[in-house]
Amino acid sequence: MSKPLTVSILLKAAAAFAREESKHAEPALFGVTDGKAVGTYLEHKFQTALQKRFQYERGSLAKGIDFPGLEVDIKVTSVRQPQSSCPFKSARQKIYGLGYSLLVFVYDRHDDQAARTGRLDILHAIFVKKERTADFQTPCNGGCNTAVSSKKPGRLAASFA
Repeated sequence: MSKPLTVSILLKAAAAFAREESKHAEPALFGVTDGKAVGTYLEHKFQTALQKRFQYERGSLAKGIDFPGLEVDIKVTSVRQPQSSCPFKSARQKIYGLGYSLLVFVYDRHDDQAARTGRLDILHAIFVKKERTADFQTPCNGGCNTAVSSKKPGRLAASFA
């Protein structure tokens, strides 16, 4: 029976996957410039590799995140054209955070014209804890600490201090 997947194991597996995938020449990626297609390819390949070795609940569109049991979602973005879609579905998420952690793969894609393959050089595999997923750039115009901490004592005070 396969071993249960934990966040710690997920992070080690992500680092190993990033190293291996950076060496892999893939014909299906040749000439692909659509970031969503690259992201889907990478997420599926990572999930497939994990499912062979570990036991975990795989996410779905209905569940909204890739690893619901671990409260972790995968995001894939290009270093040349970072993802512009906003993960926040509401103002509450933007201020308080997503409610789940993020595993972000940052890649640079290269084509080998002679071999007609594409390769993803995964530059970073970054883990952002759910407590750090709020948009810390949201402007306050003064009074943020007072307004927020009066409803939820201590919730955001450290973030703006």
